[in-house]
Parts: sequence; C-alpha cells; structure tokens
Amino acid sequence: MLETLGEVLPASARQYGDKTALVVGGRRFSFNELNALSNQLANGLRDIGVEAGDRVTLYALNSWEWIVSYYAIHKLGAVANPINVMLTPEEVGFVVGDCGAKVLIASREKGEPLLGLKDGGATGEGGSLREIVLFGDGAPPAGAKSFGELVAAGSPDMQVAPVPTDSLSTICYTSGTTGHPKGAMHSHRNVIVNTAMTAVMHMRTSEDTVVTALPCPHVYGNVVMNASLLYGMTLVLLPSFDAAEVMAAIEEHRATLFEGVPTMFMYMLAHPEFDRFDLSSLTRCTVGGQTMPAAKMEEFERRAGCPLIELWGMTEIAGPGTTTPMYGENRHGSIGIELPHVECRIADIEDASKTVPAGEVGELMVRGPIVMQGYYGNEKATRETIEPDGWLHSGDLAHRDEDGYFWVVDRRKDMILTAGFNVYPAELERVIAMHPAVALVAVGPQPDEMKGEIAKAYVVLKQDATADEESIVAHCREHLAAYKVPRTIQFVDDVPKTSTGKIMRRELRTLDA
Repeated sequence: MLETLGEVLPASARQYGDKTALVVGGRRFSFNELNALSNQLANGLRDIGVEAGDRVTLYALNSWEWIVSYYAIHKLGAVANPINVMLTPEEVGFVVGDCGAKVLIASREKGEPLLGLKDGGATGEGGSLREIVLFGDGAPPAGAKSFGELVAAGSPDMQVAPVPTDSLSTICYTSGTTGHPKGAMHSHRNVIVNTAMTAVMHMRTSEDTVVTALPCPHVYGNVVMNASLLYGMTLVLLPSFDAAEVMAAIEEHRATLFEGVPTMFMYMLAHPEFDRFDLSSLTRCTVGGQTMPAAKMEEFERRAGCPLIELWGMTEIAGPGTTTPMYGENRHGSIGIELPHVECRIADIEDASKTVPAGEVGELMVRGPIVMQGYYGNEKATRETIEPDGWLHSGDLAHRDEDGYFWVVDRRKDMILTAGFNVYPAELERVIAMHPAVALVAVGPQPDEMKGEIAKAYVVLKQDATADEESIVAHCREHLAAYKVPRTIQFVDDVPKTSTGKIMRRELRTLDA
C-alpha cells in the first residue's frame, strides 16, 4: 500500500503507462500524461510559494484540471481543501479563512468573484490567501494567475515530497446544516486505506471502466477517483449528472461500473428511453449518500441486468465505512458490513459506551484507520464527535442483524416525532417509492398543533404517470402503521438536492404550496 496521495500517479504511471486513465470533456489522458501534467503544475505551484503543509483550496466542477491540481498539491506535501461548487462566495470566504488557505485554484467562472479574498481583503478573516489560480479560456483577470501558464512553465520531472503517512492530507468541510461548516481533517493514511478497502470490497481492478458524475470534492467521489487512478481503471468523468448523458456514456465506453446516489438511479429509471440504452457491459453499480428504497434497487437490477451495491459513509471517515461485498449476499436495504480494518457497532442512544443487542435501534459508530483526525481548529466539536477510545459518532440511527449486516433507519436529526412516536422519513420514502407511479419522493416534518410534528411527502411522478393524494395515502396504509402514514402529500416537479444529488430534507419546506 502506498504511503501518501502524492505517490498515486507516479506509481500508476510506472505500471499502466500510456493506458487511458481519464476521459472528460471530450479529451483522453493516459496515466503518463496525468503524472507529467501534475508534476508540471506542482513545480509551478512551488514557484509561487506553495510548500509542504500549506493549504490549497480547490473550487471547480469535475474536470481534468481539478484532478491534476489535486495530485499536484499532494506531490508537494501540501494539504488539499476540496470544496463544494454550490458554495457561495461568502461561504468560500469562510472556508478559505477558516483553514488558512494560501492558494485557491478554481475555474474562471467560480474564481473571478473571489479575487477580493486575497490577503483577507473581502472579509478580513484569516488574511492567509496569497494567490488565486484560474483555469479556463483567455488571459486571467488582474489579481489572478493562469493555470495554463503555471503548467507550461513547470518541469515534467519532480520528486514527491516525503511526508509521513499520518500527516494531514485533506481538509473536507461538512455541509454546515447546524451553523458554520466544520473542516474534517484526513491524513494520507485515512484516504488511502478507505480507497484500498473500498476497492477490495467491490473487486475493482484495471479491467474496469468507471462512469461517474459524483463531484470529485465529495468524499465518495474522491474515493472513486483515487481508486480508479490507483488501480489502473479508466475513469469516465462527467461534470454533472444528466440521466441520458450517463446512460449514453455507459453504452459508448462499455463501462463496467456506474457510481451514484439514489436520486441518480431513480431519475435513470424514470427516463422514458431507459430501455433504449445498452447497459449490458455493467458488472455492478454502487449507490450511497442516502438510503435507497429496496423496490427501486430491485427495479434497477432487473432492468439494467447487474447488481446494485449499497454503501454508507460520511465526510468524517473519508468515504465509505460499510458496504455489501461484491461476492457477498446483497440484502437490499442494508448498507452491508464494515470495510476491512474498520469496526462498527450500534450504541445506546443515551449511553454511547453501551452496545445494544442485534435488532435494536441505536446510533451507528465507527472506529479504525479511516476515522478523521478531528475538526480543524475546533477541539470542542472534535470531542463531541470522537470518544476518547476512538469511536466516532455518525449521527445515524441503525440496527445490526444477527449476521452482522447493518441497516440504517434514518439520520437522528431527521427523525420526526409525532404524538410521541418516532417516524423515520427514510422508511416512508421506501414505501412510497414502491408505488408504480412514483419516480422520486422525499419526506420532511410539518409542525402540528396537536401532534407536535407530522410527516409530509413531496412526490415526483414518473413521466406520463398519474396519481392523486388518496392513492398515495391508501398505498401507505397497506404497508405502514397508522401513525407513520404521511398526513399531507404534495406533488412537485423536483426536490432540493446537493451537488451530489442527495436530497436536502431541511429545504423541503421551500416547496410548500
């Protein structure tokens, strides 16, 4: 196993050479080309003052420039700070100031509004940002440096910085739903172990061609990228998700793997031309980010002709923590078992030191070499999240069956308390998704004077399908206890989602009619 992320491209270039490593934006790159380009950029970044330990923020859609930048940063022993492209300039300003970024690398459209951040000029926070590097067409605006010029001027030869495997490699910021986002600190070991063990569980090899639209800054998108380049696969990277474009890419490149979140698979299934695309090259697909209704998993497997493997992970563990093994029993609705070298258990909600019996709901906790070092500059939050003995609180409610498979019930924060009963949105979504007219569903709370909260379902129908509130409620009554049945159904064209396609339950109320 490699020691640092800076070694990934040099090692793969030696082994796979001129094989196609990346297909993106109509261009193909070999392992040798990506290695040379990242060397050139690393040398260019060194020339403008980037040293081992410096933080460098990455802010762009999926692109070859993003990947080259990521590995160039690590070759210098610097720390990557990959951020969500949906962040506003104000939010980017907070992140850059909080982690003390020295350089920001961005696409032109993302970076131009941030020029005022240099030297703390826009917010007065931090004052650490010295350079902004932009890629894209044309000369950069005043105050920014050209990505292309740095690459062109840099030598294609360099020695990877010899940093320790447990040194800081990456700071990934959480979504910040409860205030300012927190920066999860990952060592090189955290990321490499997660990447390697995920690859083992899914049987990833150099024979695979992977199609994905997961954003590279997202921890699972990052694992998909690292695994592809580390183990000699061909990565077909799409800048954003479009159901038809994904299926066309699978057909064109004879992909063996597609990786996404539940909404991606559900939109693919709802596409009127799904059966026109040739998906027969797929040997398995993976799904994570949120629980996926078993009925939709079964439908995808039946129509695509390949297994759909569910996984579970979080920012604080650098990617997945559990998954169904490729050659293991695929229990739909389960997030599988622990990755090798990782421990998971279900803790008592009131006393985390106690492990509850099989079948009982508690909080899913994780321990092992994938757990973050802590939150950057936030010891209080770190102590609240990681116990002294190394167990990390996930915030997810789950149970474990007698065979060791884990089953997520819901996010602890998303639970709806109605008249004293716990109602889990994921359970309602699973049932409603079984309705033949439903393409996508999200469930959130509504305040109620008598019951405190009630469940409301936001339903997207399949194209040309019809259904009314009564039919959805009747369907729910067949499968759910009376207190769980949603009291309100609203039909919508879409639901709020993150850049990865994950449903934002806390934003559902913005759709209220």
